[in-house]
Amino acid sequence: MSGGGSRAGGEASPLLPVLVIALAELFGTSLWFSANAAAGDLLAVWSRPASGIGTLTIAVQGGFIAGTLLLSLTGLADRFPASRIFFASTLLGAAFNLAVVLWPGSFQSAMIFRFAVGVCLAGIYPMGMKLVVGWAPERAGAALSLLVGMLVLGTALPYGVRWSGGSLPWQLVFLVSSALAVIAGGLVLGLGDGPHLGIGAATGAARPASVLSVFRLPDFRAAALGYFGHMWELYGFWTLIPALLAPSGIGASGDAPAWAFAIIAAGGLSCVLGGSASVRFGSARIAAIALALSGACCLVFAVAGAELSAPLALALLVVWGAAVVADSPQFSALSARACPPRMVGSALAIQNAIGFAITLVSIAVTTRVVQAWGTSVAILLLPGPILGLIGSYRLWRPRA
Repeated sequence: MSGGGSRAGGEASPLLPVLVIALAELFGTSLWFSANAAAGDLLAVWSRPASGIGTLTIAVQGGFIAGTLLLSLTGLADRFPASRIFFASTLLGAAFNLAVVLWPGSFQSAMIFRFAVGVCLAGIYPMGMKLVVGWAPERAGAALSLLVGMLVLGTALPYGVRWSGGSLPWQLVFLVSSALAVIAGGLVLGLGDGPHLGIGAATGAARPASVLSVFRLPDFRAAALGYFGHMWELYGFWTLIPALLAPSGIGASGDAPAWAFAIIAAGGLSCVLGGSASVRFGSARIAAIALALSGACCLVFAVAGAELSAPLALALLVVWGAAVVADSPQFSALSARACPPRMVGSALAIQNAIGFAITLVSIAVTTRVVQAWGTSVAILLLPGPILGLIGSYRLWRPRA
């Protein structure tokens, strides 16, 4: 294990380390949607249609998938200290993010840089989850809820920077997110790894067949299926927010970035509240409630979104933004509990890889038809929560 934060026997309280990791996750994941927050200016620079931002988002997702597959199938996620992987990933991610500003010449080069940012994010998000489990395994649901809440706020942060910056140049969004990522890496490197998860040797745990064997565990498989359904909906929803705001007239206003920030950031609060509730009611029940609520919002918006008044549309989108991500940390906690400790990093990484591969399809399908379908495009997201509830039924079903 690395760093001075580890204590033999886990004597130190895990609260401070978890808060440090959560703050680092907030700063590090601001790299994720930095291009989306500057979408209007970027697309104008490259003379690209609105669908171009979906292409850039897919590039990040594709890079993330490649990175998580590398970490999981090679066993790197469990063979090196998570804090060092996190640190290196934030530095590289910040550099690739800045490259869009330094070499903005073409849309194609931006796609390459955003893909590289996605690869680096694979060393930030899953490794952040492993770090949290290493410090607070007995409260994984609540701790991971705080972590994912910070990831959600990190996703929303570029919109907040864009909104607060007003007429400041789009380059500022990239500069701020890169600076925050560097700070995140320093925080985690100084903290080190927790005392509860060791570093695996280069054994059979690193072989792809061994990593994939976690899907033979019924509880892990059920948690993963719930997570996959959730992922179909989540990033499709985040990508479609500007389009879903458009019919109410808000999408064309100067306050659009502020509302996008509020809608995404609502998920950060719901993650924290859901984590607290999971201590009493269990992670599986909280995840099921969140899936059901987000599915209901999805259905209402698909059927009547174009007819809603601006205040009602905003209220529904904020509720949807809160529900759509509240299940994510609970499914991750359930997955972490269901697999052997020596494989937690690789198992979470492979689950992330598959989940984000699903988002590629979701984003591609919805952004292709959104201009023709309008708010009715939300119906294409509905299979996610429905199949997620069915797949995870084993975990949340009523007990006799």
